[in-house]
Amino acid sequence: MKLIGPFKQIVTLANLPLRGKLSDEQLEIIPDGGILVKDGTILKTGNFSALKAEFSEIEIEEIKGEQVCLPAFTDSHTHICFGGNRANDFALRNAGKTYLEIAESGGGIWSSVLHTRKATEDELLQTVLERINFLIALGITTIEIKSGYGLDVENELKMLRVIKKAQSFTKATLVPTCLSAHLKPKDFTGSSEEYLEYIIDEILPKIKAENLAKRVDIFIEKSAFLPEESRNFLLKAKEIGFEITVHADQFTSGSSRIAVEVGAKSADHLEATIDEDIEFLAKSNTVATALPGASLGLGEKFTPARKILDAGGILAIASDWNPGSAPMGNLITQASILATFEKLSTAEVLAGITFRSAFALNLEDRGILENGKKADFITFKTDNFQNILYHQGSLKAEHIFIDGEKV
Repeated sequence: MKLIGPFKQIVTLANLPLRGKLSDEQLEIIPDGGILVKDGTILKTGNFSALKAEFSEIEIEEIKGEQVCLPAFTDSHTHICFGGNRANDFALRNAGKTYLEIAESGGGIWSSVLHTRKATEDELLQTVLERINFLIALGITTIEIKSGYGLDVENELKMLRVIKKAQSFTKATLVPTCLSAHLKPKDFTGSSEEYLEYIIDEILPKIKAENLAKRVDIFIEKSAFLPEESRNFLLKAKEIGFEITVHADQFTSGSSRIAVEVGAKSADHLEATIDEDIEFLAKSNTVATALPGASLGLGEKFTPARKILDAGGILAIASDWNPGSAPMGNLITQASILATFEKLSTAEVLAGITFRSAFALNLEDRGILENGKKADFITFKTDNFQNILYHQGSLKAEHIFIDGEKV
């Protein structure tokens, strides 16, 4: 058992609702606080001096200087296992080329597929670990990672095996997701519907046999998979025993409604979601995940986060870090910018990158600093928690604790 502190402020995020809007006045802030930890779990939070007096013989890990403590962050949507680079795509987009024109000229997702197929497991492992360490340094200790740049049995399994192997090299929690339904590969001779059957029949059973992922995702869009074939695919994946999530409403509306109807854990993107679908989504337990990095990378509008919260929805915020549309990877910068454009309170942003995003991954044991939760927390060298978003990512995490141990 160990007491960690003192912290100038502990922002616990305790006693906040899972859904709907939040004000900063609802935040529980413990001044001069400490966190009592045992076996990777939080036992108690409170005034540091009072805890020190109550547990007089306890080991103390002293935190020097003024530090604000928060639950560690969760990035619930990334594509950080990939080969190659698509800087040329970004340059072409900024020069006025369309997404379709870039894809037709050899760029786009298919470019990443070719580079990822070419990469060895060791090469992919090295680069994914570098990206994981970058995220940990930002204060992110739970990271979802998708496949989706293999698009055949051999290479989808290669990606997911790399993600599984990466878990043995990091203390962060990695959550693998099968995104074989990213798009129909150019070298698949059948229809989109036949490719989805190929995933169900050939890829998912092997993933299940090797315990490589428990989640399945699909990109529902005109350039990827159509709504009805996607619905059938998701229901079959669910029948096999997978949790499901959806790339929804990125460029056209309607697929977030499918996500709700099939019981998806989250609907991610939502830049094109219309008002009636916001109401439908907000009344469900499907998490609405905003991906501001994609809006910044593509020059598209942001997810209507304010409307989702006002309607009572569960809003998570994730980075969508990928080599094409969202290459930044800095969740705090993205969330801060989203807050500016969508008028989100600090409490709403912090909830969106902690316990609400963890809920999107079916992980309800973290994201709040209270008794019984996983002892993942971070500190920033400041005297006021508001400075974290105010500096839009330039104020870096000072200390990162995973299971109560500094990493």
